[in-house]
Amino acid sequence: MTKKRRIFDIDLPEEDAPAPATASAPSGLRRGPMATAIGENAESLRQREQTEAAIRAENDSLAHEFVRLKKLGLVVDMIPVDAVHTTKLIRDRSSRGDAELDDLKTSIKALGLSNPIRVEQTGEGRYELVQGWRRLAAYRALYEETGDDFYARIPAGLMAKGETLEGLYRRMVDENMVRKDISWAEMANLARAYAEDEATGCRDLDQAVNVLFATANPQKRSYVRRFAFLMRAMESALDHATAIPRALGLAVANRIENEAGAATVLARSLAAVPGRSMEQELAILRSFADAGDAPAVPRTGGAGRPAKRGKTTLRLPLAGGEVKCTAAPGKVELRSDLDFSAVERDRLEAAVEAFFAALK
Repeated sequence: MTKKRRIFDIDLPEEDAPAPATASAPSGLRRGPMATAIGENAESLRQREQTEAAIRAENDSLAHEFVRLKKLGLVVDMIPVDAVHTTKLIRDRSSRGDAELDDLKTSIKALGLSNPIRVEQTGEGRYELVQGWRRLAAYRALYEETGDDFYARIPAGLMAKGETLEGLYRRMVDENMVRKDISWAEMANLARAYAEDEATGCRDLDQAVNVLFATANPQKRSYVRRFAFLMRAMESALDHATAIPRALGLAVANRIENEAGAATVLARSLAAVPGRSMEQELAILRSFADAGDAPAVPRTGGAGRPAKRGKTTLRLPLAGGEVKCTAAPGKVELRSDLDFSAVERDRLEAAVEAFFAALK
């Protein structure tokens, strides 16, 4: 039996027929649930990629900034005091007295540490001290005395690796130079330490002074050299070297250099007053500088008369060149390359007045 095909005639309008829907023109048709989910997921992925790109860019920027600040020594962290070592740089560790360290400890307890130490990281969990030996000593003392874990870690500026040994020494010296209370003896001992450090390759004291105190004026460097000579000759005999003023130190150094056996005489005079105070030691040094020896008490001549003092000769390096000064009872003589006859009278008078005013 044969099936019959049915044919339907459908009349479509020729001009008003709607255009078929396309992907680019939805024509207001509603999207299906699957299409909506796919679209939302794609938008979410785009936003996530943009966020991750922004985070990566920010992290890169922060990493570069961290490296830059670390090279400048401006990155500060709290590090264990036991992890800081003080062996790489030889420094003047002579005590300036318990009172100064006690003052620093009191300040730290009251206000905290306002100026972090500076260290160079030398290994995992190991640091080498560059600046801040007294601050580190104060923290260690406070931790030992109180047992407070607050003092077990100290704020420290982290320096980037790669700094030369000369650069580390100069950083240490420059920090000490800005201290108003640093003594000539301490500066001299810093130069001696640099010259004695085998790792520096410097064996000449003059060169050490020129390297470490390159920012100081030539006159100041010459004073440091003279004090270095004095400390090398007399350090073991001195109890209060940091208290020696510049003029006295230069006078003592010059007499030791110019008179054979003078250092031995001074050492014996100092040893004759054990446990001496700072004032007593300075008095012995002044007596040595003034009279050519160092008696513990003023000498007397016959019948109790004061003994006649010998002349004093010293050399001072000044901006205009070295000046040789010879002093005797009732007489002072200055010799230098300066033409004193060319100095205006009023200036010369003012200089003489200032000279005697300084002598009081």
